[in-house]
Amino acid sequence: MGQLIIGIDVGGTKVAGGLVTLKGRLMESQVVPTNADKGFAKSYAQIVNLIERLIRGAGGKQNLCGIGICAPGPLNPKTGVVINPPNLPGWRNIELAKMLEKKFGLPAKVENDANAAGLAEALFGAAVGFRDVFYVTVSTGIGTGIIINRKIYHGKNGIAGEGGHVSIDYRSPYRCGCGTYGCIEALAAGPAIARRARVRLEQEHELPSALRDLTHGHLEQISPLMIQQAAFGGDPVAKSILDETGFYLGVWLAGMITLFDPDAIVIGGGVSQIGKSLFNKIKETIPQYTINRFAAETPVLPAKLQKDVGVCGAAAVFLPSE
Repeated sequence: MGQLIIGIDVGGTKVAGGLVTLKGRLMESQVVPTNADKGFAKSYAQIVNLIERLIRGAGGKQNLCGIGICAPGPLNPKTGVVINPPNLPGWRNIELAKMLEKKFGLPAKVENDANAAGLAEALFGAAVGFRDVFYVTVSTGIGTGIIINRKIYHGKNGIAGEGGHVSIDYRSPYRCGCGTYGCIEALAAGPAIARRARVRLEQEHELPSALRDLTHGHLEQISPLMIQQAAFGGDPVAKSILDETGFYLGVWLAGMITLFDPDAIVIGGGVSQIGKSLFNKIKETIPQYTINRFAAETPVLPAKLQKDVGVCGAAAVFLPSE
């Protein structure tokens, strides 16, 4: 049996790949453009080309135990079929695992990107030492992964763990892309944070804010990074938006703790890098919105693997859980 795993992270703009040891160490990594706008054949060719290069880097297939791929959902990890991810045009009911196994003569597994990231963080990231982990990535959207006894929980149909589409306010004016009002993704993902700041400044025309200066009055240009910069500079509007974001995430995570009672929560993604102020607000809010009297003791940890989490997560599906 080989001592290396190929991990492939398929995104809408780029495909990252790497060679990962059985202990979770990333030995080599490469990135190529997805060429998603050119359709499935072109993007699949990019993946194949990258895998061929990684096989050469590994010194041949005899040194590999498999190919793990993480991709955006919806997909079915049990069958290895990518169903129809919105940011990968032409990818409809693609039997990706079978195609790669036939092409390379190696075992292949396909996993949802958030599930894979959660497994990686549990096995060799921020949650090492914990068995039951709730993983969250907060960026353009909110993805989650449920890890039970160091294994991904998939549910009956393979699509469990879509925690970003749990509503915490059905009366909210904000409708999620999934069609539901008040999903945590519609309230606390990156675009939602920017939207809340813009709406507030549009409604309160006289309210001073550094965000007006940073955008030169073009409030539609507000980004989460600008809000973070303004908050660190002491801007009260930006600080209140981030405080509200932490509150929303805290209410939502309190519900997740009520439901799962995890050993730990790990938060990754670009928004999580706002830092201590966001995490403190989340931790402060959680005990107020759960029946779980141990909730205050549940660690809420920043993700450790960051930019490598996709490749490591893809490889992690081949790793033993013990």
